[in-house]
Formats: sequence, C-alpha cells, structure tokens
Amino acid sequence: METFIQQFAAGLSTGGIYASLALALVMIYQATHQVNFAQGEMAMFSTFIAWALIQSGLSYWVAFFATIAISFVIAGVIEFTVIRPLHKAPELSVVVVFIGLLMIFHSAAGWIFGSSIKEFPSPFSKDAWYGGSLMSPHQVGTIFVALCIVAALFTFFRFTTLGLTMRAAAQNPGSSRLLGVNVGRMLMLGWGLAGAIGAVAGMMVAPVVFLDPGMMSGVLIYAFAGALIGGIDNPVGAIVGGFLVGVLENLIGTYLVGTELKLSVALVLIVVVLIVRPAGLLGRRIVQRV
Repeated sequence: METFIQQFAAGLSTGGIYASLALALVMIYQATHQVNFAQGEMAMFSTFIAWALIQSGLSYWVAFFATIAISFVIAGVIEFTVIRPLHKAPELSVVVVFIGLLMIFHSAAGWIFGSSIKEFPSPFSKDAWYGGSLMSPHQVGTIFVALCIVAALFTFFRFTTLGLTMRAAAQNPGSSRLLGVNVGRMLMLGWGLAGAIGAVAGMMVAPVVFLDPGMMSGVLIYAFAGALIGGIDNPVGAIVGGFLVGVLENLIGTYLVGTELKLSVALVLIVVVLIVRPAGLLGRRIVQRV
C-alpha cells in the first residue's frame, strides 16, 4: 500500500509537468487547429536559455522569469514569420513545417549549448518543510506551479478583456474580424503564451531528467496523450488529462509493464482514446449536417 501511495504521489508530480505542456499544445490547437509537434523542443531550448542565464551569474528566479519572457517572444515571432504565412497551405505542409521546427530547435540546442548532459537546479530546497517521505519538495513545488499556471490562465481568459478577445479570435476568427479584432495579433499572443508555458514545463522537468537536447521527447508524448484524453480543444481537459497520464504511467509502469515500457503506456492511451472517444473526456463533439 505504501508503494502504491508513493507511486500515485510521484505520478501527480510528473502529471503536473505533462499538464503544463499539454496546456501549451491545447492553446496552439485552439488558435490554429494544428498540433505543434515542436512544442517539446521549444521548451527544451528555453530551458537551455535559463541554464545559460544561471551560468552567467543570474539568480534562479531572475533567470526563470527572463526565460519566460524570451520564450514568449520567440514563440510569437515563430507564429508571425513561419506559421501565419501558412494559414491557407495544405495540412500536410504545416505538419512538415512543425517537424522541421522540431529538428531546428533540437540541432540548434546541441550546436549552441553542446550535447553533453547538464545539471539543472531546482528552485525548491531539498530540506523545505513541504517535502516528506511521499513527495520531495521539488515534486510538491511542481504540482503547485502547474496549479498556479491553471489559476492564472483561468483568470486571464475568464475575467480580462484581452483574454476574452483571444478566446473569441480563436473560436470564431471570421466574426471577430468583423468586430474589429486583430485576429493575427491575438493568435500571436496565444503562441507566445504557449511558448511561455512550455518554458515553465521544461524548467520543472530538467532537475528530474537532467538537461540535454533530447530531454523533452518522451515528455511531449505523455503531454500529447494528456491533451487527447482530456480533449485537445479543452484547456481544463488538458490539465485533467496530464495529471491522469502521470498517475497511470507510474502505476501501470510499476505494477504491470515495468519501467522500460512506461512510454508505451502513453502510446496505448493515445490509440485507445482516438478509437473510443476522439474528442476526449472533456472535449467537444462537433456534429455536421450533411
């Protein structure tokens, strides 16, 4: 029973990371109806930026918020210069561009920062009072950060004029344009927010898996599974799905398939969801008249 509780608690911690990255995937999907396969590599590159800033002498939290700002700008620039010109392109062309972005960020990280594994500090002290036998301070802190992101985004999109405008532009761009909304600018802001959230996810996972250009490959698959389970068009579903995948991954990996096959859990979940309920647990079913 103690092992079950420990694995459940550890699953909640990793689930917080998956939920954050799944939320970034959902935000871009809501804005463009496309899945950003480069989201994980963008998060990894942002984490390298944070590492470089810390190595230059900045404190962790200064580097943390500076990285979020830099990642916001990078993602916004990518939307403006790469994604926006493709709004009328075939879907296959867009997929190829996303895969190209994945390879570019992966190669650029290795070229600029090197391919060797690096340690990345945790902002949460090992001796912090909120740690315990079931969860380390970093695990507790990761869950707290994920919940803070959710609360901040909920407040932003529900109670601010800019957030409501961004939601309208993503859900109905045609009507929004008629009302004078600059849809392109709103979509760019959405990409920027997704880039910033991805950066937070990368900085939370790096102390656990260490920092190297391939650190987010598996995490992206888990996050994608979480987004699909919860609903690829539902931010709340992404959070629920991310935490659910984290728990299932740990429990199934411990009691059924072993740690070597844990990644297959996410792949099986993706296939099952696409077959049984493509819209996800909290996603919207779109019905078309013919």
